[in-house]
Amino acid sequence: QVQLVESGGGLVQAGNSLRLSCAASGRTFTAYAMGWFRQAPGKEREFVAHINWSGSSTYYADSVKGRFTISRDNAKNTVYLQMNSLKPEDTAVYYCAAGRRPNSTYIPDYEFWGQGTQVTVSS
Repeated sequence: QVQLVESGGGLVQAGNSLRLSCAASGRTFTAYAMGWFRQAPGKEREFVAHINWSGSSTYYADSVKGRFTISRDNAKNTVYLQMNSLKPEDTAVYYCAAGRRPNSTYIPDYEFWGQGTQVTVSS
């Protein structure tokens, strides 16, 4: 089992920044690729960003490309999502997830999920 705990969410004005963190415990962190997903009210959960086990490869949804950056610190068992130039449409609950399949945007490929952290962007 891998336990994931997100933090860093909150209420911000459009154009500002937030950094989300996801702390992992349990099995070997480096065995897993990590992803960030989000779910807005009334919408399905969607892929945001992915990072491979070493941090050498990242992938983003088109809607966040150029504004969000995913990174990981394997020494701290933590993955981050730096979110800049936030927009009201970024408002959602953000989830981190761990999976063994590389470069996946597919929710079922992720085995373990955190409880989510709320991000609200006001206009």
